[in-house]
Amino acid sequence: QPNYTIDTLVRLEEKYPNLEFYLIMGEDNLAHFHKWKNADVILEQYHIMVYPRVQKAVIQEKYIDHPKIIWTDGPILELSSSYVRKQIKASKEYRSLVPPEVFKYIDEMNFYRK
Repeated sequence: QPNYTIDTLVRLEEKYPNLEFYLIMGEDNLAHFHKWKNADVILEQYHIMVYPRVQKAVIQEKYIDHPKIIWTDGPILELSSSYVRKQIKASKEYRSLVPPEVFKYIDEMNFYRK
Protein backbone atom coordinates (compact mmCIF):
# COMPACT_ATOMS: atom_id res chain seq x y z
CA GLN A 1 0.00 0.00 0.00
CA PRO A 2 1.34 3.49 -0.79
CA ASN A 3 2.83 5.70 1.89
CA TYR A 4 1.75 9.25 1.03
CA THR A 5 3.86 12.22 2.10
CA ILE A 6 0.85 14.20 3.29
CA ASP A 7 -0.14 11.37 5.65
CA THR A 8 3.38 11.18 7.06
CA LEU A 9 3.52 14.94 7.60
CA VAL A 10 0.14 14.93 9.37
CA ARG A 11 1.27 12.09 11.68
CA LEU A 12 4.53 13.89 12.43
CA GLU A 13 2.67 17.08 13.32
CA GLU A 14 0.32 15.14 15.59
CA LYS A 15 3.25 13.50 17.36
CA TYR A 16 5.44 16.64 17.51
CA PRO A 17 3.06 19.64 17.55
CA ASN A 18 5.75 22.13 18.58
CA LEU A 19 8.03 21.42 15.62
CA GLU A 20 7.97 22.90 12.13
CA PHE A 21 8.49 20.39 9.33
CA TYR A 22 10.09 21.00 5.96
CA LEU A 23 9.91 18.69 2.99
CA ILE A 24 13.21 18.14 1.17
CA MET A 25 13.25 16.89 -2.39
CA GLY A 26 15.34 16.88 -5.51
CA GLU A 27 14.49 19.12 -8.43
CA ASP A 28 13.43 15.99 -10.34
CA ASN A 29 10.69 15.30 -7.78
CA LEU A 30 9.40 18.86 -7.92
CA ALA A 31 8.78 18.38 -11.65
CA HIS A 32 6.13 15.78 -10.76
CA PHE A 33 4.98 17.28 -7.46
CA HIS A 34 1.64 18.45 -8.91
CA LYS A 35 0.70 14.74 -9.25
CA TRP A 36 1.24 13.98 -5.56
CA LYS A 37 -1.68 13.32 -3.23
CA ASN A 38 -2.75 16.68 -1.74
CA ALA A 39 0.14 18.56 -3.34
CA ASP A 40 -1.64 21.90 -2.88
CA VAL A 41 -2.23 21.18 0.82
CA ILE A 42 1.42 20.25 1.32
CA LEU A 43 2.53 23.46 -0.36
CA GLU A 44 0.07 25.52 1.66
CA GLN A 45 1.15 24.09 5.03
CA TYR A 46 4.85 23.26 4.62
CA HIS A 47 8.01 24.70 3.15
CA ILE A 48 9.72 22.63 0.48
CA MET A 49 13.49 22.73 0.08
CA VAL A 50 14.57 21.78 -3.43
CA TYR A 51 18.04 20.45 -4.19
CA PRO A 52 19.47 20.85 -7.72
CA ARG A 53 20.00 17.82 -9.95
CA VAL A 54 22.40 17.07 -12.80
CA GLN A 55 19.51 16.70 -15.23
CA LYS A 56 17.50 19.93 -15.19
CA ALA A 57 13.79 19.19 -14.81
CA VAL A 58 10.87 21.05 -16.34
CA ILE A 59 9.22 22.77 -13.39
CA GLN A 60 5.69 24.16 -13.44
CA GLU A 61 5.67 27.96 -13.53
CA LYS A 62 3.70 28.24 -10.26
CA TYR A 63 6.57 26.57 -8.37
CA ILE A 64 9.44 28.70 -9.70
CA ASP A 65 8.95 31.72 -7.42
CA HIS A 66 6.56 30.22 -4.88
CA PRO A 67 7.17 31.69 -1.39
CA LYS A 68 7.05 28.23 0.26
CA ILE A 69 9.65 26.72 -2.08
CA ILE A 70 13.28 27.25 -1.12
CA TRP A 71 15.82 26.53 -3.84
CA THR A 72 19.07 25.36 -2.25
CA ASP A 73 22.62 25.66 -3.49
CA GLY A 74 24.95 22.76 -3.27
CA PRO A 75 27.19 20.47 -5.22
CA ILE A 76 25.25 18.71 -7.93
CA LEU A 77 25.61 14.98 -7.31
CA GLU A 78 24.62 12.09 -9.51
CA LEU A 79 22.96 10.44 -6.54
CA SER A 80 19.35 9.97 -5.54
CA SER A 81 17.53 8.50 -2.58
CA SER A 82 16.03 5.85 -4.86
CA TYR A 83 19.57 4.79 -5.85
CA VAL A 84 20.57 4.49 -2.19
CA ARG A 85 17.44 2.42 -1.44
CA LYS A 86 18.20 0.12 -4.40
CA GLN A 87 21.74 -0.39 -3.12
CA ILE A 88 20.43 -1.34 0.32
CA LYS A 89 17.76 -3.70 -1.06
CA ALA A 90 20.41 -5.42 -3.18
CA SER A 91 22.69 -5.76 -0.11
CA LYS A 92 25.32 -3.59 -1.79
CA GLU A 93 27.65 -1.11 -0.13
CA TYR A 94 26.04 2.25 0.57
CA ARG A 95 27.95 3.59 3.59
CA SER A 96 29.95 5.98 1.40
CA LEU A 97 26.75 7.41 -0.12
CA VAL A 98 25.24 8.86 3.07
CA PRO A 99 26.44 10.74 6.16
CA PRO A 100 27.54 8.49 9.07
CA GLU A 101 24.49 9.41 11.16
CA VAL A 102 22.15 8.47 8.32
CA PHE A 103 23.96 5.17 7.75
CA LYS A 104 23.68 4.33 11.46
CA TYR A 105 19.97 5.17 11.55
CA ILE A 106 19.14 3.19 8.38
CA ASP A 107 21.15 0.25 9.69
CA GLU A 108 19.61 0.30 13.18
CA MET A 109 16.07 0.64 11.84
CA ASN A 110 16.71 -2.01 9.17
CA PHE A 111 15.14 0.21 6.50
CA TYR A 112 14.74 -0.81 2.85
CA ARG A 113 15.86 -4.41 3.29
CA LYS A 114 12.51 -6.08 2.63
